[in-house]
Amino acid sequence: MTQQAILDAAARLAAGGLVAFPTETVYGLGADAENPAAVASIYAAKGRPNDHPVIVHLAPGADLDYWAADIPEEARQLVAAFWPGPLTLILKRHAHIPDAVSGGQDTVGLRCPSHPVAMALLSAFKGGQGGVAAPSANKFGNVSPTTAQHVRDEFGGDAGIAVLDGGASQVGIESTILDLSRLATHGPVLLRPGHIGAAQIAAVIGAMPVAPDQTAPRASGTLESHYAPKAPVALVPGEQVQGTLNALAERGRKVALIHYSPLLTRACAQHALPEDPAGYAHGLYAALRAMDRTEAELILVETPPQDDNWLGVNDRLRRAAHGSTGILQDFLAKDSLQR
Repeated sequence: MTQQAILDAAARLAAGGLVAFPTETVYGLGADAENPAAVASIYAAKGRPNDHPVIVHLAPGADLDYWAADIPEEARQLVAAFWPGPLTLILKRHAHIPDAVSGGQDTVGLRCPSHPVAMALLSAFKGGQGGVAAPSANKFGNVSPTTAQHVRDEFGGDAGIAVLDGGASQVGIESTILDLSRLATHGPVLLRPGHIGAAQIAAVIGAMPVAPDQTAPRASGTLESHYAPKAPVALVPGEQVQGTLNALAERGRKVALIHYSPLLTRACAQHALPEDPAGYAHGLYAALRAMDRTEAELILVETPPQDDNWLGVNDRLRRAAHGSTGILQDFLAKDSLQR
């Protein structure tokens, strides 16, 4: 990635255009966060509901007080500990920041990514003091992109989107989102798990984040059905995978498999992921996309371990499978035999 390409992308953002760029989590589709028309073009490109907030990405050293009001000390502690990195903080939005980035709420999601291309772009944009609104660079609800090619595949080479290629995203799932906007009344609230876990956060601020409540702010990527490929997804415990595959094969079903333990399968295609949560997360979205390209009727996923280290992975898989609830039972029903 040349310096000129970075400068050209920063100029494009300043002119109200769209730039897809790599972060350490996934690729983002960026626009000037202070330009409501530019932010609206993100929503239009993605087919995203207007009340679903986006995350504003900041350069290292950007003025947090410009974007947020009433910033608690805990937020500054977490910034010092984890930025640049995959942690998004939900804070009270300053009145001069357009509500286009917050879905009409009085809060704003802020983070500083650690990918060198993202940091270079953000540092070049408005002298490092601008903000780039950037949800994942995919159609709304689809699997997030972790390579530049995924972005191109998603938008079909749309000339309205410039794509910066920074290689594969290292983390592979979206940032942890922590709500600190209601700290006095609710404490820290974990809206979306990710690479940075609750225990790591608690070690910095001295309080364990709690689960979301009904009045929690809406946040990016927290709808029940999200991160989903075109094919339905079903989660199956490891000890049941082989029997399930055998039953589906007997019914003539074309099934793709994502797994992490050694298996002798009858799947039409399969993708093995590492047995550690970081390695699994890094490859998850690429695996979902690859299995979707096989045109399988169903993507079967071996359920990962359920301990806290796997919380982010299991969150994404649960949302990917949410819209397919009941599909496996339908496929296994006796009257589902393919003729």
